[in-house]
Amino acid sequence: MSFFKAKDYYAIGLYPVYIAFGSAYLDHILESGWKRFLKPLCILFPILLFIPMYRILFPNKSPEFIVNNPERYKKFGLLRWEDGKDHSLPQDFADMQGWKELAQKVDKEYYKLSKIGKTLVLCDNYGQAGAINYYSKMGIKAVSFNADYINWFDLKDKYFNLIRIKDNDNDDELKETGPYFEISRKADSITNPFAREKGTLIFSFSRAKIDVRPKLKNEIDDNKREF
Repeated sequence: MSFFKAKDYYAIGLYPVYIAFGSAYLDHILESGWKRFLKPLCILFPILLFIPMYRILFPNKSPEFIVNNPERYKKFGLLRWEDGKDHSLPQDFADMQGWKELAQKVDKEYYKLSKIGKTLVLCDNYGQAGAINYYSKMGIKAVSFNADYINWFDLKDKYFNLIRIKDNDNDDELKETGPYFEISRKADSITNPFAREKGTLIFSFSRAKIDVRPKLKNEIDDNKREF
C-alpha cells in the first residue's frame, strides 16, 4: 500500500491485528523486572501522541479555518490530493463537503415524486449513493452502477419516477433520459463552495412512458461484463 501510494485509511483493517499482537508482545517483554515499571508509559504514549494528531489529522476544524490557516496542513502534505497538486482542503475532507446538502435536496425532490409512484434514485458514483443513504431522512436507498452498489438494484416493482445524480460535467442528461418520461427537469445542484463535487446536478424525471427496468437490467449486465 505504501509502494503504490494507496490512501492511508485503506489499511485500517490491518490495525486491529497489529494492535492485538503488539499489546500481547509488550505485555510479555514488560512482565517482570524493572521493565514492568514501563507499563504506565505504554498508556501515556498514545495519549500524548493523540494531542498533536487531534490538532491536525482530525476533521475538527471548519473548512474556512483550514483555508485561512493552510500552513500546518501543507507542512505535513495533507493538502496534496491524488492528482499530486495542493488544494485548499485535504482531499477526504473536501469529499465530505456537500454530502448533507445533496441528501437534503434529494429528500425534498423524492418527497414530491413519491406521491405519484415509486421513485428510483440513481447516482454516478458510490460516494454520492452512500452520502444519500446515510444522511437521507426519507429512508432512500440510492443505487449506482459504480462499485458494489450495482448489486443493490431492486427491479421487482415498476418505477414511475427517477432522480438522477450526475457529475457537473454531464449536463446532457435531459436529452438522454428525458424522452422516457413525461416530465423532466434539472431540480437542483450542490452549491457548497468547499465541496469537491460542487456543481453535481440533481435531475428529476416523473411519469415514465415505458418500463425502465429492462434498460436498467441491460446497463447492469453491461457493467458487470466489464469486470
